Amino acid sequence: MYLLIAYATTDGQTRKIARFAADRLASLGHAVELLNVEDAEGLDLARFDGAILAGSLHAGGYQKALARFAQTEAAALAQIPTLFLAVSLSAAGNDPDDWAGLRRCLAEFEAETGWTPGRVEHVAGAFRFSEYDFFRAWAMRRIADQKGKQVEPGKDKEYTDWAALILALDQWVAGLPKAAAASTG
Repeated sequence: MYLLIAYATTDGQTRKIARFAADRLASLGHAVELLNVEDAEGLDLARFDGAILAGSLHAGGYQKALARFAQTEAAALAQIPTLFLAVSLSAAGNDPDDWAGLRRCLAEFEAETGWTPGRVEHVAGAFRFSEYDFFRAWAMRRIADQKGKQVEPGKDKEYTDWAALILALDQWVAGLPKAAAASTG
């Protein structure tokens, strides 16, 4: 199958997750195009048998470039199987309020863009202190403290569950229509 992975990233963890997904799907024998949504102008989604969009949640919203892409391509995305990798630190925990917030942000994203993903996987992100400026690092340490998470100033802390991501990717691709699978075999 020919699959698209289109992502938006703020601090680099979503890019890392998208690359990981591309490597995993390629190892299963699929052709994969990995693309930052900022470089997607003129992209013809009809070429793909399925698409994965990945973006991260910051201050209650996903990246503007991801929202623009999803809105612009909503009709084309509706014609193919899709998976949304929704990356956030909240997905690393089990706090019911955090999960309610994740669902609310996803619903707002869907309403804003007009795109409803075929499947959504919430993927835990990372504290990327190596990417933060002073003020953002301070704010992220404060958030970590409020959630009872131990972080060392200046050291990145990753929460992504790579095994769970492999399982989600394998399940999604196994559920793709067999006609699409036959078109590349």
